[in-house]
Amino acid sequence: MKTLIIPALIVALALTVVQSAASAAPGSASGPSALALAAVIAPHSPAVRAFDKRVIARLFRGNTRFGFTPNTKISVDAESVTCRVSNVDITSRSCELNFGARKRTLTGREANEVGATMAAAGIPSEGAAGSSIESISTLRCTIDPNEIMQKAGGGAQCNFQTGQ
Repeated sequence: MKTLIIPALIVALALTVVQSAASAAPGSASGPSALALAAVIAPHSPAVRAFDKRVIARLFRGNTRFGFTPNTKISVDAESVTCRVSNVDITSRSCELNFGARKRTLTGREANEVGATMAAAGIPSEGAAGSSIESISTLRCTIDPNEIMQKAGGGAQCNFQTGQ
């Protein structure tokens, strides 16, 4: 009996290590999901210029009839983004956006927009004690308005680390 328990414990520990290693993996989004992710994070970022926030918002609305400086890209970065939705208190939803020295807490509709966009971008949810949690770190989105205006599917790319 003891000989069966020890191998089973070793397998269980190995699976735990593999799952932990898999939860902190690099991820990426491109095309429409990357533009959407940048569009919901940019308004809250202190590092994105007001003009660039307007450009991203216009692109996300589908407005491509404007000029933009050639060979110029817009970066949307965040140190971490963590969104929580309660499975018990269905009115409770929040997101913590960390931009380094500045942090921003979103609730309600704004938090739902960020969380749903993260899910649509393929960021996995984790469950914990009645909550659904989406979490990424080192988010870097690069938006090329001129490439997006060509309407060929390119111009938006986001890279991040899943889990924390």
